[in-house]
Amino acid sequence: MSHNIRRVAVIGSGTMGAAIAAHVANAGLPVLMLDIPAKEGSDRNAIAKAGLERALNTKPAAFMSKDRVRLITVGNIEDDIAKLASVDWVVEAVVEDLAIKRQVWEKVDAYVSPTAIISSNSSGIPMHLQMEGRSESFRRRFIGAHFFTPPRYMHLLELIPTKETEPKVIAELKYFGDHVLGKGIVIARDVPGFIANRVGVYSLMKAMNIMIEMGLRHDVVDVLTGPLLGRASSATFRTADLSGIDIIYHVTKGLQESTGEDFQVPAIIYKMLDAKLLGEKTKAGFYKATRDEKGKRKILALNFDTLEYEDRGKIKIEALEKVKEQPLAERIRTAFAMQDEHGEFIRRTTFEMIHYAASKVGVVADSYMEIDNGLRWGFGWECGPFETCDMLGLETVIAGIQALGKDIPPILREYADKGQKFYPEDKPMPRPEGVIHIPDIRRDKQRIIKGMDNASLLDIGDGVLLLEKHTKMNVLTQDVTALMELAIELIPKHGYVGLVIGNQGENFCAGANILLMAMAAQAGQFDAIDAEMKRYQATVRALRYAPFPIVAAPFNMTLGGGVEITMLADDRVASAETYMGLVEVGVGLIPAGGGCTELLWRFNQQLHPEADPFESVKRAFQLISLAKVSTSAYEAQELGLLLPTDIITMNRQRVIADAKRRVRELAIDYKPPLPRRIKVLGEAAYANLCMAIWSMREANYISDYDMYLAKQLARVLSGGTQNFITEVSEEYMHDLEREVFVELWKQPKTQERVMAMLTTGKPLRN
Repeated sequence: MSHNIRRVAVIGSGTMGAAIAAHVANAGLPVLMLDIPAKEGSDRNAIAKAGLERALNTKPAAFMSKDRVRLITVGNIEDDIAKLASVDWVVEAVVEDLAIKRQVWEKVDAYVSPTAIISSNSSGIPMHLQMEGRSESFRRRFIGAHFFTPPRYMHLLELIPTKETEPKVIAELKYFGDHVLGKGIVIARDVPGFIANRVGVYSLMKAMNIMIEMGLRHDVVDVLTGPLLGRASSATFRTADLSGIDIIYHVTKGLQESTGEDFQVPAIIYKMLDAKLLGEKTKAGFYKATRDEKGKRKILALNFDTLEYEDRGKIKIEALEKVKEQPLAERIRTAFAMQDEHGEFIRRTTFEMIHYAASKVGVVADSYMEIDNGLRWGFGWECGPFETCDMLGLETVIAGIQALGKDIPPILREYADKGQKFYPEDKPMPRPEGVIHIPDIRRDKQRIIKGMDNASLLDIGDGVLLLEKHTKMNVLTQDVTALMELAIELIPKHGYVGLVIGNQGENFCAGANILLMAMAAQAGQFDAIDAEMKRYQATVRALRYAPFPIVAAPFNMTLGGGVEITMLADDRVASAETYMGLVEVGVGLIPAGGGCTELLWRFNQQLHPEADPFESVKRAFQLISLAKVSTSAYEAQELGLLLPTDIITMNRQRVIADAKRRVRELAIDYKPPLPRRIKVLGEAAYANLCMAIWSMREANYISDYDMYLAKQLARVLSGGTQNFITEVSEEYMHDLEREVFVELWKQPKTQERVMAMLTTGKPLRN
C-alpha cells in the first residue's frame, strides 16, 4: 500500500501542535501550521511564529535536523484558512475545550479539500462530540489521531474512528502513521481517555493513593515502579513531573467526571497546584534539581507535609539490587515474592492495574493486545498488563484480584479456564505486516545458523542472513569477529544472497568491549590486543570486498566500533533515531577498526576537485577529536557518518525488514568494490594539525594528555611519516590505526580514562 498524504496542516502552535508539525517535517513532508491571529502588533502570524521558535529550542529536540524547519510554513486561521484546500491531512491540536474545537471545525469544513483526512489530537474529548453539526463528507473523513508527548520520541499513535469514519480513512492513516511517521498504531474506541491515558492514568492515581495509604515515600515508590517492573525510568512521580502536575490533574478530573470511575486525585496534588509546584515546567514538582557547593547536580525530593525539598540520597532496596540485571520476568517474580511493605505495594498496585485493564477490553479497545501496545508505546512500559499476567501466572493474578475484593473480569476467567496464556511461547505475537521480529525468527531453531554467547548468525528468509549482537550494550566481541568470518565462508558457499548487520536490543552497538581490553592492558598483554585488532581489521577488509552485499541497520546508540562496523557495509538502513559518533578519544584511544581510514577516504571523495585537500583531513580530525555524536540519523548524514544515499527509516520496528529488502536489491547485479587507495598528505598535514593542537593547549581548552592524543590521531590521518602527498592502501592505514591504538593502551593515563568510564560512566580529564 502507498499513501496519498503529501502535505499536512496543523492547527494550533502550542507545545503539542508545534511538536507534531516538527515531527511531520522530520518525515520530510511540508507542513502548514496555523494559529489564531495576533491581536497586537503588525504581524498577524506572530503566535504561530512563536510556537515554531519554541519548538526549535525545546529539549529534547523536536526536530531531527534544523534544516527540517524549512518545511514548515506558519500562518493564521483567518488570513490563511483557504490554504487548507491544498493539504491532504488536517491535524487539530488546540486547547482541550469542546466549544473551541467545534469553532475550528466549522471553519475547516468550509475550506478543506473534499478528499483530505481530518483529525483531532484531543487526549480525552470523544470524537463524536466534536463533529456534531458538520457536513456528511467531513464526518466520513474525520478520525482521532492522538499523539503522545513528545511526538518525536513516543512511539504511540492512537487512532480513534467514529461510527461514521470510512474504512479507507482508517487504513490510510494507519499506514501513514506506521511507515511515514514511524509510529506504533493502536485502534481505540471513541470513549473518554481512549486506551493509554485511560488505563495509564488510572494506574498512576492508584499507585499514588496506595502509597499514601501505606505511608510510603514517593522516591521509594519510584524505585519500585520503574525499570524493576519494566516501566520507564521516570516511574510514577517523575512521569507526573514531566507531564506537568496541572496536566495530570486536569486529565484525571476529566476522566473522573466523564466515566464516573475511581480516578481519585490525592490531596498532595491540590497542595502542589496551590504552591505552583507543577513539575518540569516550573523546575519543581515531586522532585527538584539543584547543585551542591562543588557544582555537582543533586536531586531533592518533596516533603509532602512541609512542601520543602530534602536530599534523601540514592534509594536502594537490597532485595532488588541483586536482581536488577536479571530478565524482566525474574525481576517481577522476585518483587512479588518480597514479604514486606515493598512487596505488598507492588502486588496491590499491579493487581489493581491488571484488573482495570482487563475490565476495559471491549470498552476502550477491541483486544487486549491494543491495551498492551498502548501502554508499552505510550508510557514506555517494557510489558503490558496481559504480558505481566503471563509472567506471574493467571492463577496468581486471579487470587491477587480476589484478595482486593474485586470481581474477576471475564477475559481473565476465560483464559484461566482454558489454561491458555495471552502470548503462548510457541506462537509469534501478531506484528504489523512486513515487520521482522528477531525473537520470532529464533523460535524456528533451523533458522539459527550459528549461535554464540555474544552474537548469532540467523536466516531471516529470502536468502538473507543476519549477524546479531546480543550482549549488554551490544558491544563488539570476539564472537562478532568469528561470525563475520563464518558469514564470509557460508554466504557464497550455500547460495545466500547477502548479509544484514543489526539487532533489536536497546542499542545497535556501544563500541568495542573495552573492559576485556583494559584487563589485558593491565596484565601487560599488549601483543594479545594487537593480534585481536589485526584479526578484526582483516575481517573487516574481507567483508568489504566479499562477493555479496552487506547492509548495516543502526539505531539508537551507535558509537565507536559500532560506527566502524556500520561504515564497512555497502549500504546502511538507519533508524531515524540513531546517535552516531566515533567517541574513542573520550577514553584515551583512537578509532582502530577502520574508522580513521574510512572517514579520510569518504571526505577525500566528497572534496571538490579545486578545494584544498587538507580540508578532508581537517574535517576527519575535527569529527574524531571532538567525539561528535549525532542527535539523529539526519545529523549523522550531515556529519558524514552516514552517506546521503543511505536509507533512513522512521519506524525502528521496520529497520531490519528494510535492510533485508535493500540487500536483495543490491544482490540483483552485485559486484564488490575495487580495493581502496587513500590519499594522504604526510608531514605537511601533520604540521598544520599540530599547530592547531598547540593553539588549543595554549588557550587551555585541552590538557597535556589531550594534546598527546590529538597528535597521535593527527599522525594517523596524515598517513604516518610520509613526507610527501601520496596514495596508500587500506591495509597500510589500518596498520597505522592499530599501532597507535596499541601504543595508547600502554599509557597509564589511557588506562585511567578507560577505568573511569567503566566504573562511573563518565569521561575523565587527566
